[in-house]
Amino acid sequence: MRKIVSFMHVSLDGCYATPDGGLGWVSYDKELQSYAHSLHATTDVAIHGRVTYGMMRDYWPAVFEEESPDPATLAHAIWLRDALKVVVSRTLEDPAWENSMLIKDNLAEEFTKLKQKPGKDMVIFGSPGLVKSLVKLDLVDEFRLSVSPVLLGSGKLLFGSLDAPLKLELIENHTLKSGAAVLRYKRVR
Repeated sequence: MRKIVSFMHVSLDGCYATPDGGLGWVSYDKELQSYAHSLHATTDVAIHGRVTYGMMRDYWPAVFEEESPDPATLAHAIWLRDALKVVVSRTLEDPAWENSMLIKDNLAEEFTKLKQKPGKDMVIFGSPGLVKSLVKLDLVDEFRLSVSPVLLGSGKLLFGSLDAPLKLELIENHTLKSGAAVLRYKRVR
């Protein structure tokens, strides 16, 4: 069965953004980009919440119109173009992006169906609100966290409160030259 993999940038104190939504503290460089793009080989579905989806839809198709896009950026644009894009939103009426599907409700049922279909794993890049919802439904199978070497002191917490502890097993860790740590955990059920 396919897995749902969450890939998220967090600060050492567990924030995915500053109080005003800023991400300038993320240690995102070519090495981290390469790690994130390594998910292309094992995934063929991109899952997004409405806000992240809108940003992705507005940006990535335009990469094909650039005169000479960065090769890594172009590779991600190609992967995203070819991947099934799933957007979760109660308010969006039309995803308006090729090869996209909209899920409005019944998340547990809809994602269980997607997990049972043939194909590679599914990845959520960002979309912290959606990740929280899917965690509460115990649908996220793997967490890949890029932990930047910074303490924000305050900000938007990735997990906040959970109904019960979530048992995880560390299956990979890697320290990048920037000082960021990439951690990979699988859900223990």
